Amino acid sequence: MDRRRFVLLTSLAGVLTAPLAAGAQQPVKRPTIGYLADTPGVFIDSLRRSLGDLGYMEGRNIVIETRWIEGRYERLPQLVSELIQLKVDLMVTAGTQASLAAKQATGTIPIVMAHVGDPVGTGLVASLSRPGGNITGVSVMGPDLAGKQLELLRQAVPTASRVAVLVNPIGPGAINWVREIQVAASALGIAVQVVEARSGEDLANAFAAVSAARAEVLVVTQDQVFFSDRTRITDLATKHRLPAMYMYREWADAGGLMTYGGRPP
Repeated sequence: MDRRRFVLLTSLAGVLTAPLAAGAQQPVKRPTIGYLADTPGVFIDSLRRSLGDLGYMEGRNIVIETRWIEGRYERLPQLVSELIQLKVDLMVTAGTQASLAAKQATGTIPIVMAHVGDPVGTGLVASLSRPGGNITGVSVMGPDLAGKQLELLRQAVPTASRVAVLVNPIGPGAINWVREIQVAASALGIAVQVVEARSGEDLANAFAAVSAARAEVLVVTQDQVFFSDRTRITDLATKHRLPAMYMYREWADAGGLMTYGGRPP
């Protein structure tokens, strides 16, 4: 078992074990998990598998209330409020923005975060060793990987002198991503073009801007909006003949050229 999945399992176990043990003595309310993420996919599947490893089966001895953002981050306060009103015993959040919204809404309900790039830099936790408060979980530490991503992309395309960086400007980790890539690009003698996209509707124009600026390679930063729209993004990169670097293996499965980063929990 990899370390990140172990952390996720133990975090869940710490919250849920007591109700399960008491169930042998007297009827109790089934524990309820509130799950908040952008869209259905790999993360909710992993959560259900992890709960199964702990002896919890949805519909049998546990309830999972799911809420999907679907790229509309302005809905986050409403969705978190719905979960709080349902009196969930635990929240599991996928992505930095969902995690921040949950933390801002409650200081008492335990929160297990996943798929978060920079929890310290975005203010989710005080430190990785001592997160404090009511939040714990796993982090991919995305910005720290930016230099290595660009280095590997340069090895694949040695003549590249301009890199385009696709970012979601409203994403909490966007500034950190851009800063780390600019530092790495400067060391490699590569010019950086930052291209913004807030939603799937912006992608076509973003790639048109990349082509107009004659960028030779592309780095797609970590963002839940981009991950949800990964097939469209990899298709656009192919259409514009842009060798591109992504974060997770799922991007390669969707047709992307290269990935380097943490594995989703």
